[in-house]
Amino acid sequence: MKSRLLVVAAAGGSVLALSFGLFRPTAKAQQSSSAPTKMSAADFERLFKQNTNWGRWGNDDVLGTINLITEQKRKQAAALVKSGVSISVAHDLSTEQAADNPRPLKREVAPNFRTDTYFFQYHGTFVTHQDALCHYTFDNHVYNERPLNTKDCFPGIDNLKNGIVTRGILIDIPLLKGVPYLEPDAAIFQKDIEAWEKIASLKVGPGDAVILRTGRWARREKKGPWNAIANAAGFDVTVAPWFKARDVALAGGDVTVEIHTDPPVVEGQTTPLHTILIAGLGMPIIDDLDPEALAEMCARLRRWEFMLVVAPLRVPNGTGSPVNPIAIF
Repeated sequence: MKSRLLVVAAAGGSVLALSFGLFRPTAKAQQSSSAPTKMSAADFERLFKQNTNWGRWGNDDVLGTINLITEQKRKQAAALVKSGVSISVAHDLSTEQAADNPRPLKREVAPNFRTDTYFFQYHGTFVTHQDALCHYTFDNHVYNERPLNTKDCFPGIDNLKNGIVTRGILIDIPLLKGVPYLEPDAAIFQKDIEAWEKIASLKVGPGDAVILRTGRWARREKKGPWNAIANAAGFDVTVAPWFKARDVALAGGDVTVEIHTDPPVVEGQTTPLHTILIAGLGMPIIDDLDPEALAEMCARLRRWEFMLVVAPLRVPNGTGSPVNPIAIF
């Protein structure tokens, strides 16, 4: 198979040109993916009910898909560490207001410059954060068919106080398609994931963490910020059964894990995949990752699996937490 030149967008807007023996993308492959799937409220309800883990680990379970990360899975992840190189998969906080950062970080520095105080709202499309299982509901129920509690967020992020250590897998769709980044109207389907698995010579399995790269930060560097909560590339809602079938433990993306459209394409749902993954499967997903440096390292090594470590803050009944996920090779 002939080698071809692939361009990987790296941190800071630079690019890394690499020669791989991968397939040559057709003109069609280099274009945006197909339009996202439109769905009625009834069809979405059916899809949700077909893709839950309610009761799977008992009626009192508060961990959801994190149950899939067993001691053996952590050992498998640790065995992936060969060089000891570690890379952050989080994005820098910013005090600059922008279309995708409407409520930026506010920092108060004490007169002695030895202490400072931070004020920021992490839910949104800028701060790298993990959503707790109480963050989304379906029919006024949170994960495991618990009625929504209006007093406390439960299950809260504090249930992940022991951290997450598992095998991480980068799914780099721009690299798959031979482009530096996807446009915000690009929906990613199961066929795209399976095509990526083929060229990356790996398969997502039980307990794995999936990190989706759409090239959001590379595009932002090139074209400037935009209102990503309204329009951003990501997984199509029809990918939900794939997550369940593969027993994925954790998923995240460089905007959120799913495509955003304005207006929404699923009736009654602005973020349908969030609803299924969090409230249905019990998956505490991570939003606003920055996998640009990770993508560069993976491409250089031709290796898209690594040990992933995530440590949320211990906030009792918290709806989530800012995080700094670390990939270790």
